[in-house]
Amino acid sequence: MPIALVTGGTAGIGAAFARALAARGYDLVLVARTASRLEEFATELRTTGTEVEVLVADLGDRADVGRVAARLADAEHPIELLVNNAGYGMKSRLGDPDLAEADDALDVMVRTPLVLSAAAVPGMRERGHGAIVNVASVAGYLSMGLYSSIKAWLRVYSESLANELHGTGVTVTALMPGWVHTEFHDRASIRKSSIPSWLWLNADRLVAACLRDVDRGKALSTPTARYRFLSWLLRHLPAPTVRWVSRKISGSRHR
Repeated sequence: MPIALVTGGTAGIGAAFARALAARGYDLVLVARTASRLEEFATELRTTGTEVEVLVADLGDRADVGRVAARLADAEHPIELLVNNAGYGMKSRLGDPDLAEADDALDVMVRTPLVLSAAAVPGMRERGHGAIVNVASVAGYLSMGLYSSIKAWLRVYSESLANELHGTGVTVTALMPGWVHTEFHDRASIRKSSIPSWLWLNADRLVAACLRDVDRGKALSTPTARYRFLSWLLRHLPAPTVRWVSRKISGSRHR
């Protein structure tokens, strides 16, 4: 059986990836911080006949990231698909003097995908096949603080790595979701009632569409026609207009 490794694999989009990949016949390596949630979810998946390995790791801790990287580099148990999903919404502002959250966010959502992808690529390239999915966001087309900046970086990084690996048989896809029904927004204290109902996405359908795009080797996976249109619009509007839209969204969604 091929093996997929999913970070942040016990909830939200990560859990949806795990279920979808299990249904496709993958065995799984799940990475998350909380051992009890990992074991509970792994037990659920194993009832379907899927082999599940769990790695308890804080991806803001470089030693823990190193352990996950070592698993990705294990040639005897190769990883066919890496999903860099771990991340979280941020409460701090760019002008806050306390940079603790910013430091952790950059480790979890920038450095960790960089390190883990670099660990996975050599083996995939040598085998002539493999795929990496980086969960970015349409927020990367906006200017809403460090989170937007990180997701913009992750999109450009993914496209750059896809270019570097072009013709090797290894693909890289940046998933560009919008608002998805998960616990993500509650953890970030985002007022969900301010977001129109038509903008919300279902995590399982989002992941199914993304995996179809991975099968096609697409570098960007943007779910639904409405989000593809909104993404196109944000890329073509004048920059001052995008900044105005970003201010309106930021002002309405926080409690």
